[in-house]
Amino acid sequence: MFYRVARAICRIVLALVRRWEVVGAHHLPPSGGVLVVSNHVSYWDPVVVGCALDRQVHFIAKAELFRIPLLGPVIRALGAFPVRRGGGDRQAVRRALELLKQGRVVGIFPEGTRSKSGELLEPHMGAAMLALRAKVPVLPVAVINTRGLFGKVRVNIGKPLVFEYSSGGRPDYLAVSRKLMHEIARLMNSGK
Repeated sequence: MFYRVARAICRIVLALVRRWEVVGAHHLPPSGGVLVVSNHVSYWDPVVVGCALDRQVHFIAKAELFRIPLLGPVIRALGAFPVRRGGGDRQAVRRALELLKQGRVVGIFPEGTRSKSGELLEPHMGAAMLALRAKVPVLPVAVINTRGLFGKVRVNIGKPLVFEYSSGGRPDYLAVSRKLMHEIARLMNSGK
């Protein structure tokens, strides 16, 4: 209930203040586990991505945010869960896989941090690892012009991608990461 009310309020703000446009929202599978991957340039990005999709998105967020008074409890109530950066956080991975197995939507920013230049950064392997281990569709999303308080925001949502382990070999997280980032880049450049 809290998530739906917060999303409704944020959608109104995005419509009135940021004149946002969402393209491709119909690509979100209506049920089952889905991993959402997006570029990351602004603090607005989780809000924008969460509002653009009609299912609740459980974002993986840096652990430091959960220690900020007021913000920590709010993002936890919205379904976000913490990840310790700088190494493999098994608890965060288990939580993400558990949610995906339950048929939920999990959101992750493969770059691991906001890009100051707006250009895509090198991805971490977490999104690729989750995509391969969870065996769920991956929904690529590009957010455009989310920095600042004003200016038109655009959200381009691509078709779901499905990845599988190659038979007999080790998982190729790098190849999957590159494919995800390539698709996000394509969406960033389409319909600007």
